[in-house]
Amino acid sequence: MTTVFVVFAAVVGAIVGSFLNACIHRMPRGIGLADPERSFCPACNKMIPWYENIPVVSWVALWGNCSRCGAGISPRYVLVEVLTSVCFSALWVRYGMLLGPAYWILFSLLIAATFIDIEHFIIPDEITLGGIVAGVVCCVALPGLMGTTSNFAAGGLSLAGAALGAGLLWLVVEGGKLAFGKKRVKFGTAEIFSWVRDGDRADLGIGGESHRWEDIFSRASDQLVLHPGGPVTCDGRELPSGPLRFHYDRLDIGGETLALDSLDRIEGTLDSVVIPREAMGFGDVKFLACIGAFLGWQAVLFTIFASSIIGCVFGVAGLLVARDKAKAILPFGPYLALGAALWLFGGRELTDWYLSRFSVGLIR
Repeated sequence: MTTVFVVFAAVVGAIVGSFLNACIHRMPRGIGLADPERSFCPACNKMIPWYENIPVVSWVALWGNCSRCGAGISPRYVLVEVLTSVCFSALWVRYGMLLGPAYWILFSLLIAATFIDIEHFIIPDEITLGGIVAGVVCCVALPGLMGTTSNFAAGGLSLAGAALGAGLLWLVVEGGKLAFGKKRVKFGTAEIFSWVRDGDRADLGIGGESHRWEDIFSRASDQLVLHPGGPVTCDGRELPSGPLRFHYDRLDIGGETLALDSLDRIEGTLDSVVIPREAMGFGDVKFLACIGAFLGWQAVLFTIFASSIIGCVFGVAGLLVARDKAKAILPFGPYLALGAALWLFGGRELTDWYLSRFSVGLIR
């Protein structure tokens, strides 16, 4: 019977993995999960029939290609399905039929968040905030998730874990903003720049690179400071000399404030630029709160510790082997997910072992 249940968990995991693939593709692109109802090929938009949408089997049978246009289907699809299947089976074996399915929910969130964050550097609120609610509800319904028999106590511990996770990473975000919130780039020779608005969209071009305006600003207080290397014109008229202090919706220069939605083009040359940046995104803050809601405050501390070590190792390795250093560092969300997974598969025992060894050392 154990084998039957493990196989059942694996099949459920593969099916859920197929659904997670839809979430990973659609959520960051603003495509509704029910619009269109069935899966479709990203290349030709062909609706995929059910017999070509069987988890793992269909991808292998089609050799990873669309049956209509022949476009390659990313190996990520089968990887997510296999990974989810294996994790569901392992969770069933370790935690049984009562707690195992609750951890399936958490692992689904971890997997979806990981692959979305790797590709888009965001973690949608549907995963983080929805995960917090799901974690609290699961803990109230199954107090054993928090190691207690009281539904009320389990709910309180779940909320405490979420609050601790959010609070600790919020401190990291704010501390990082104070310490590393500005990056100054000085050019050897003056670089041509242009700010161009086209309807509701604006782009900043510096040299040969273009940047979406909304991607530069993370919070209302952020400033982008451009130090001109010569005259700067705005819609054909020359602006006063001095640094251009851009906010998301306005420009401050020479004691004058200009609303950006009334301007079309600003251009000139630059000597240097001061770019606002974040040490960590607020999506990570909410993500750790989600993990804390499912696993409690001890898991939050372990996850931060483990993910920091893992992130350092992979970050240094990436810098050593990558040609493009700007793309060598992964977002922090996948490290948080891996830290939470390690907690579920031995982290508690490892922590208890370490603390017992540490206490013995103190007694000696």
